[in-house]
Amino acid sequence: MSNPVYGKQKKTSSKAHSSSTSPLLWTLTIGLILFLLWSSFQVALFNGQLLQFEGPIYWALVITTLLFIVWAVVYYNNISLDSQRDWLYLAVLLLPLTYILSLISAVSHYLAVNIILIQCIYAMLFVMTMYLLQNKQINHIIQSSLIGLAYVIVGYGLLNWFGAFSFAGKLVGWFSSGVVNGVYNQAIWNDANGPRLASVFQYPNTYAAFLMAFLFISIFSLIRTKKVYIQLVHSFMLVPILLSLLLTLSRTGLVMMPIVFVIILLLLKPAKQILWFIVLAISGVGTIAILNPVNTAGLELQQQFSAGLAAKGWVCLIAASIVVAIIIWALQRRIAPKLETKLQAWGQRKGASLWIPLGSALLAIIAAVLLLGTSVRNILPDSISTRLENINFQQHSVLERITFYKDAAKVVADYPLIGAGGGAWTALYEKYQNNPYISAQAHNFFMQYLIEVGIVGFIIFMAFIIYIFYQFVRSYLRRDEIERESHFVFFILSMTILVLSLLDFNMSYVFIGMLVFIGFGGMAAAIEPRPVQRLKVSPAAARGIYTAIAGISIIVLLIISVRFLQANHYAYEGKQIVQSSQSFEEIKVPLDKDLSIRETHSDSLLTLSSLYQQGFQQTQNEQFYTANVELLQKGLKAEPYNKSMVKQLIQLYQLKGENDKAYSLQHEYAANYVWDMDWYETLISRSFELGYQALGQGDTAKKQSYFIYGLDAYQHVVDGVEHLKTLPEGQLQGNPFELTPTMILNVGKMKYMSNDSAGAATILKNGIAEDLSDATNREIARWYLAALTKDGQQDQAVYDKLIAVAPNEADEIKQIAELNF
Repeated sequence: MSNPVYGKQKKTSSKAHSSSTSPLLWTLTIGLILFLLWSSFQVALFNGQLLQFEGPIYWALVITTLLFIVWAVVYYNNISLDSQRDWLYLAVLLLPLTYILSLISAVSHYLAVNIILIQCIYAMLFVMTMYLLQNKQINHIIQSSLIGLAYVIVGYGLLNWFGAFSFAGKLVGWFSSGVVNGVYNQAIWNDANGPRLASVFQYPNTYAAFLMAFLFISIFSLIRTKKVYIQLVHSFMLVPILLSLLLTLSRTGLVMMPIVFVIILLLLKPAKQILWFIVLAISGVGTIAILNPVNTAGLELQQQFSAGLAAKGWVCLIAASIVVAIIIWALQRRIAPKLETKLQAWGQRKGASLWIPLGSALLAIIAAVLLLGTSVRNILPDSISTRLENINFQQHSVLERITFYKDAAKVVADYPLIGAGGGAWTALYEKYQNNPYISAQAHNFFMQYLIEVGIVGFIIFMAFIIYIFYQFVRSYLRRDEIERESHFVFFILSMTILVLSLLDFNMSYVFIGMLVFIGFGGMAAAIEPRPVQRLKVSPAAARGIYTAIAGISIIVLLIISVRFLQANHYAYEGKQIVQSSQSFEEIKVPLDKDLSIRETHSDSLLTLSSLYQQGFQQTQNEQFYTANVELLQKGLKAEPYNKSMVKQLIQLYQLKGENDKAYSLQHEYAANYVWDMDWYETLISRSFELGYQALGQGDTAKKQSYFIYGLDAYQHVVDGVEHLKTLPEGQLQGNPFELTPTMILNVGKMKYMSNDSAGAATILKNGIAEDLSDATNREIARWYLAALTKDGQQDQAVYDKLIAVAPNEADEIKQIAELNF
């Protein structure tokens, strides 16, 4: 695999090759393949903050660590630091280290630790595959396994599209955490656009990124191979992959597809570029031919299963796939050799590989104009046609992504150097958001990475991947065609997913991240092992350094992963006991065990807090109250942006009658939830209530301080409402954010009790409603009319309407108007 110029490296490579007879090497290879198969159906391999996502991540860490131990045994004698490529084994360790560094300023200790563990999985996979994929035989097996796995996922998605939910669930239910009530959860994703195919990912855009990578890998593989049966298999799968891609309704995928296609073409010879075009065109025509009937069948089968309709859909799909496979096979046999011969001289010219990619970019523009601006798109089903029609820079998803990126820049400005820790966007976005959207993901992997590890970590990561891509392309261009193609699959895999991750959170799926780092490992394996000029380390020293680092890491990771798996088990046990038992001690035992391992695990902490709160309510025992306060305060030190913990503590203070403490907390944390309308409504209500109590106690200064806070909160809402009017046309606001009748009433009262009757009338007038049968609306009208009376004015229309509904309001208005504050 190495360049023959470097004799020393060739010797090392031969050692690696000689180890191919080792049973441990095959154990490692098979174990890695089975691990990937298991991982692909673990939808919970998503770095979110729910309890359901934890277990599979910790199991993945255990399995990866065990595989890494096998790798260390197999390749111990091959570890060296002779070449620049070898130093990548150490460089990859910097990635989890930057996440460990970001723990210093992490805004969520729980999420940050989980993502450190995920980064360790990626680093170990990179090192293992970088060694494994230098072996030709194992390289071929892993490539074939990855492609085969992709085809299984495509078939599994189509099973669900054709309504076979129960059968699909039974196939993987025995090992997959994604199966709920016998059905794979959200294999078909439903939103305002209707059903969208998501297969094992539960998110159509990520599935689209996966499909696009393996669409291009399939085309590359069938053009590269000379074996007829392999050509037929890859050709057969092109229609199902393209069909699935369209059924995801992913605009991101459709927009980014030409970009990825052009990048790949730039590294191919003209003859191969033309073949790619022809193969893609043939499979595209075959897909369009059956798109309408398959789409219609799938939509109907989502509502009610029909064996006849499902069979019809499968027949259309299989028939089209067979026809396309035969045509492409004939093309490969008859035309491809002649094309190679005729274009051989042209392919050797400088810059020859640029013309077709440039032409493809032009064709992509023409196709986009036809599909977006003409009736040509009517050949597509309505659901897909509508999605295409809505592709523009003023479309809401584009505008929302731009907003996410601007808000992400605000976070980076506050946490510039080492970042805010893993999962920072999830924890922080409510504080920095421009409008009340809901998005626990920044929809851009690179922005999210920058937020988490800061400029220092981001520079290290970008240097790492740019070096790999640069050295791979450099080695690729210098090698002969047969040798260069041996690792090109890994380039396609990583590049495609990363390009699509510019606009989405595909890398938040741990399985997708694993594929990307395996791709990095595959590319690194193909890099020419150029000798190190300055840093020379003896093989024994290199083995000692790496063994020490790896040995300590393995021990730590095994201990952590096993302990966290225990904690996860206890957390689940506690959840289950809560549903079946009322015993305080029985529920508390597993929760305490979880918290003894993970002191501030939010899920168990909040469950235990609820237990303490119930105990205090029922017995008024101060021990319950004290233990709960200490528990929540400890949790908030590690999770300062956890809204549920803050709300629980506020509620606890109120139960104890410590209203000042509850109010202080409500006011203190308001800045973290700037678009939470309920939060501000409650803050304003408490400002009035506590100020009114202070007024009754004759404490004017205290009354005024509460009223000032309440009025400031009201002004925040007013400013927010005005800001939302400036959103670009087409951008969705998100959650409701408006002045509610309760806000207006309480602020009007505060103004009135501050001897500003004119200001009170102005505010209360905005809350006058047509329906005065509602108690709050009547009270607003009552105080409004009283404020006007106090100010020597009147509003006869509102007065007449109110009296018509409630005649006794006249006396109420008079009494309020006579009050003197």
